[in-house]
Amino acid sequence: MEARLTNKYGVIEIEKHAVAQLANKAAMESYGIVGFSRKNKGIVELLIGDNATKGVKVVQLDEKTIEIELFVVMQYGINISTVADNIIERVKYTVEKYTDLDVRMINVNVQGIRVK
Repeated sequence: MEARLTNKYGVIEIEKHAVAQLANKAAMESYGIVGFSRKNKGIVELLIGDNATKGVKVVQLDEKTIEIELFVVMQYGINISTVADNIIERVKYTVEKYTDLDVRMINVNVQGIRVK
């Protein structure tokens, strides 16, 4: 299912994967984030490149409202809550600006810490 926006010229359909890509790019611009992750049989796997969108879950509530869940790995030595707040603000702003969708909620799940 995709988001559907209607204007005077017609209908715009935005796939969940496109929203996930936007959220991924916006979050990766935040200081302190190493990447996205997913749990596979109890082991946290760092996702790189095109697979990184698998660490972003987009839930559509109605045609114009979504929720986003991010599964991230953060850098050792940073304040997790501050970085998470920055990620939430940046992702919300970016997705709403470029898609005209209403982002009701963004959850950040810190799946691991990486020491460089």
